[in-house]
Amino acid sequence: MRIAAALFTALATLLAGVGGGSASARGDEPADGGPGVVRRSPVHPGPVRTPAAPSYTVELSGDATGRVWTGNEQVSFVNTSADPLREVYLRLWDNAHGTCAAPPITVSDVGGGVPGELTVDCTALRIVLPTPLSRGRRGSIRFGLRIEVPDGADRFGHRDGYSFLGNALPVLAIRDAAGWHLDPYTNHGESFYSPAADFHVVLDHPAHLRVPATGTSVDSPGAAGRTVTTATARRVRDFAWAAGPYVRISRTSPAGVRINVYAENGISPSDARSMLDVAVSAVDANSRRFGAYPYTEVDVVLAGDLWFGGMEYPGLVLDRVDVVALTHEIAHQWWYGIVGNDEYTDPWLDEAFAEYATDLALAKAGQDCRQGFSWASPAERLTASMRYWDAHPARYEAVVYEHGKCTLHELRRLIGDAPMDALMRGYAADHWYGVSTPAEFKSAAQAATRVDLTAFWAEHRVGG
Repeated sequence: MRIAAALFTALATLLAGVGGGSASARGDEPADGGPGVVRRSPVHPGPVRTPAAPSYTVELSGDATGRVWTGNEQVSFVNTSADPLREVYLRLWDNAHGTCAAPPITVSDVGGGVPGELTVDCTALRIVLPTPLSRGRRGSIRFGLRIEVPDGADRFGHRDGYSFLGNALPVLAIRDAAGWHLDPYTNHGESFYSPAADFHVVLDHPAHLRVPATGTSVDSPGAAGRTVTTATARRVRDFAWAAGPYVRISRTSPAGVRINVYAENGISPSDARSMLDVAVSAVDANSRRFGAYPYTEVDVVLAGDLWFGGMEYPGLVLDRVDVVALTHEIAHQWWYGIVGNDEYTDPWLDEAFAEYATDLALAKAGQDCRQGFSWASPAERLTASMRYWDAHPARYEAVVYEHGKCTLHELRRLIGDAPMDALMRGYAADHWYGVSTPAEFKSAAQAATRVDLTAFWAEHRVGG
């Protein structure tokens, strides 16, 4: 997400909160590195993450407005841990937008396990498996699902006939060496930490609504006055969609990626075309630098009034008409989407990297990176978790986005352009569909240069 700088300071005082962070480390990754990427020897495997290799099958029907969706969801998964898997947790992230008395995401009729009570502000649901799942075995759960989008121009919100459903589908939480990751939702950053998964999602909706979605979508006729959109996505970390009377324009990039822009009423045709140009350029620029985009399309949903600059999901972004914000969200398709991270514990690993990639795509060399940055306190560090930034929200963008990208620019100046380019592309290849950690990036950077980086990490307060 890229928060609009002009709005950030005013919002910061409204968004402070607290939550428990947790450590994370890299686990098993898929064997291939994606199209156009040469997979290198993996770094140390680290603690195992489980459950792994989720496969989601979802069928939902939308009401006349596109804001209420009902149906069912099933997810299968593999236990990759040596310890038997006795339970799983579903994250119902968007319950943070409502109340526990009337949650916007409701799970019912659970099969394949016994559900407990909702916890973590009703965003976590424990499901005890009927039989402990041994290592290498696949299990599954299924449940009824109801989603009601609340009013508001938000990542999960409905206004003026348009609905956006980011993080609306329940997804599995991860357990690693630190235990279950059940961090709280954070409104001005992200809390998401998911393995690459497969999604097959069928969305039955009124024909007058267009439904951009993660993955490759195919529309077919449904019942009278309805359309069935079937979206298929492989090895993505989440699934999002929108619904509304959008105007769509499309183009295929020179590298072969289909870019679809869905514009709300009020977005001028010239602005929509301009943002299509930006998206086409950004997708191909990132493909050249970090490895070819491994999916078939990107959907850009343009809205006129968002309190934040934009928000990224696999294969789909929500944005305003803003060149920098859209370029940043496209960069997130690599840094968070393809190369994952624990966004609550290590927000700089996607936000700073996406901001650095934005500068490169817009032919900026970080010239403003030596202009008077100073730390606010001895406790402040680049690698702080969202628990810290929720308690110090006014510093979040200055440190994680701006100082974070400048740390990468300064690293480039220190080790050289060619070694930095090789480092970033190689690091992406080594973590393709996997998870990045600060320790692993520091190790990879040190391997890319003969310069001892110990003092550099200390100066920029990069822990891990």
